[in-house]
Amino acid sequence: MNTKETIIIGIAGGSGSGKSTFSSHLEDHLLNLKVKVIHMDDYFKEDKPTITAPYTQIEYEDHNHPDSFDFDKLLDDYKQLLKQEYDVIIIEGLMTLYNNDIRKLLHLKIFIDCQADERIVRRINRNLAFGQSFEDITSVYLDAVRYRHQEFVEPSRWHADIILNGSSLPTIGTDIISTWIKSQYSRLGHE
Repeated sequence: MNTKETIIIGIAGGSGSGKSTFSSHLEDHLLNLKVKVIHMDDYFKEDKPTITAPYTQIEYEDHNHPDSFDFDKLLDDYKQLLKQEYDVIIIEGLMTLYNNDIRKLLHLKIFIDCQADERIVRRINRNLAFGQSFEDITSVYLDAVRYRHQEFVEPSRWHADIILNGSSLPTIGTDIISTWIKSQYSRLGHE
């Protein structure tokens, strides 16, 4: 565990599973606490590795590989945030539970589980809004994302303390987790 002053929560799950949505929902349930959410998507490296699709042999920039993320920068920023006396820091992203250095910081590890077909539909809707074409979105998913999910993201679920259903906003899960956070906050001597 890290400090007694700040409770650190980690949220992982596949692309489109609902990590960011749940993080925002949890933050809304902690209105009386000073909360900071760290989004792992803000820590993509400039130079990312590539992946060659097994069947099409198309090469893609690999956003779903651990080497795509600047974990050192994330950890440095995290240390700076500790100095700002946040009550709760939430770290959310694909590799939150994959990375051992991050896992060691966490008081509570959460994995958002969601079926692949639902995640791809969400990914299509999200990325269409970003201006990507349907063909590009589905090709990248089928040629690269799903393999990296199976290789890196899915196995990280075994590090989770709690697995939540990402198919709907888990209101009971949010209530349980926010109650746990508040009890930890009180137990650590905060008022």
